[in-house]
Amino acid sequence: MISVNVAVPRRDPGRLRNTGIDKRPVDGPVPIRAPGDRASGLGSGVTGDEVFDKRHHGGDDQAVYAYAREDLDRWAADLGRDLPGGVFGENLTTAGVDVTGALIGERWRIGPDVLLEVSVPRIPCNTFARWMDVPGWLKTFTRAAVPGAYLRVLSPGTVRATDPVIVEHRPDHEVTIALAFRAMTLERALLPRLLDAPALPEKTLADARKYIARAASTPTLF
Repeated sequence: MISVNVAVPRRDPGRLRNTGIDKRPVDGPVPIRAPGDRASGLGSGVTGDEVFDKRHHGGDDQAVYAYAREDLDRWAADLGRDLPGGVFGENLTTAGVDVTGALIGERWRIGPDVLLEVSVPRIPCNTFARWMDVPGWLKTFTRAAVPGAYLRVLSPGTVRATDPVIVEHRPDHEVTIALAFRAMTLERALLPRLLDAPALPEKTLADARKYIARAASTPTLF
């Protein structure tokens, strides 16, 4: 990894609440644990991090957010500005890990104790757009289909920025973070393929089933 990042709370521009999207690297070991239910739990799985909008963020299926340093560097070149670790709101800035190509249900070992499972891609929100302050950012980010990955915590423990990310398990399907993101955003016809990945959150799987049910009565959906 490159860094472990936690929120520096700040007021969301134009809103009446704070946001934790501005994350900064921290030194030393950082405890990781399952945060529990989105509405009533701890929010983030990273101790010291904060989630303010629990309606849309946090909870066990979005406990930890990872983004690749390699992808940040490409964005930095496109945007012509420095993008430090944590600027996309990620908890883990990785290096040498194919985050976009990670399979749903893939398991990452970080340090001696922590085991994480890739659960779902990050879907960009208006808070992210306001934070980046780039015209048309949501469309640009969505078209690129390099969203980063949310992970759930299977085994708690502590992590350090110097810990390597070791992929311990890859499931026997082809549903990557990139494919799931495309299916959930601009390419809805891919939704049926998500049923091959049972590790996706139940809401995402339910959306795929609803699409299939509608397609059965409206064949032109396929």
